[in-house]
Amino acid sequence: MAGQYDIGVIPGDGTGPEVIKEAIKALEAVSKRFGLNFLFEKFDAGGERYLKDRTLLSKKELDELGRMDAILLGAIGHPDVRPGILEREILLKLRFELDLYINLRPVFLLPGVKTPLREKDPDNIDFVVVRENTEGLYAGGGGFFKKGTPDEVAVQESINTRKGVERCIRYAFDYCKTRNRRKYLTLCGKTNVLVYESDLWYRTFHEVHNDYPDIDIGYQHVDALCMWMIKDPEQFDVIVTNNLFGDIITDIGAIIQGGLGIAAGGNINPEGPAVFEPIGGSAPKYAGQDKINPMAAICAAHMMLDYLGEKKAADVLLGAIKKVVKNDLKGLEAGKMGYGTREVGDLVAKYISS
Repeated sequence: MAGQYDIGVIPGDGTGPEVIKEAIKALEAVSKRFGLNFLFEKFDAGGERYLKDRTLLSKKELDELGRMDAILLGAIGHPDVRPGILEREILLKLRFELDLYINLRPVFLLPGVKTPLREKDPDNIDFVVVRENTEGLYAGGGGFFKKGTPDEVAVQESINTRKGVERCIRYAFDYCKTRNRRKYLTLCGKTNVLVYESDLWYRTFHEVHNDYPDIDIGYQHVDALCMWMIKDPEQFDVIVTNNLFGDIITDIGAIIQGGLGIAAGGNINPEGPAVFEPIGGSAPKYAGQDKINPMAAICAAHMMLDYLGEKKAADVLLGAIKKVVKNDLKGLEAGKMGYGTREVGDLVAKYISS
């Protein structure tokens, strides 16, 4: 049925369930206005479940998630679970098993939001990072030799395939063309040190560019790009990069767009499912206090609508987000918004309905 979507929901840990509830509230307001039908199915994956029965994410659940039209994820991370377990067996497992090979991170400054960059405004901060999401240093290659001895050796391998690099780069070119802003794509790498990996990325980038003559291209070393994101962010339109560099530069992107309270991202398979999430983590110290800012999760819902092709609904939701941020919120940090978590969700829903 047109306009009907199966949406998997993983509320997760800490403040995850609170912010996802407000994202769903916004989607329900959108559905009433545009006649959409979202069928939400909850999946109980996260730290509490792991501590209870050591269950992480089953094959059956992965299969069910793979059949969803899209997935909303609150946050994964629990203070009583050793770091790496939940991240590897839930987050990375979702990426690898569902082949979510694109991490998409819009970086834009909303009117009324403060940025730590002096004299920069929304016209200066508006770009997108396309990060390869299933290879590189996060693919898990490597190991220990003589672990725990004075001769211990740790090897972490960066695994890059022509297929993986090319499909990421091609997605970035397509996205740059569709975005239709400056039509300028920047490759972020480290050709002067990481010779073999960078050579594959650089060659592929220029070869694929032959299919997109209307897109202008550029290259920057990752360290220089980090500097220019702060000094001159207006030069960027779309950036494409590997897994590790993308992880680092998107955190810079989050802070220059106002902080984790507004930053959202998508983990995407363009031919299949996609997971949308706030990128700020589970923030367990704020759990259950009605203090956390849900706006990043609501921005993730906006990204989901856009991915589903519901452009008008996405535009209305983004308009509501802008109004709340500009007209109502005193700040984006937890406990400093002037409103509680649920009240912020109510404000977004009100603007959608009006």
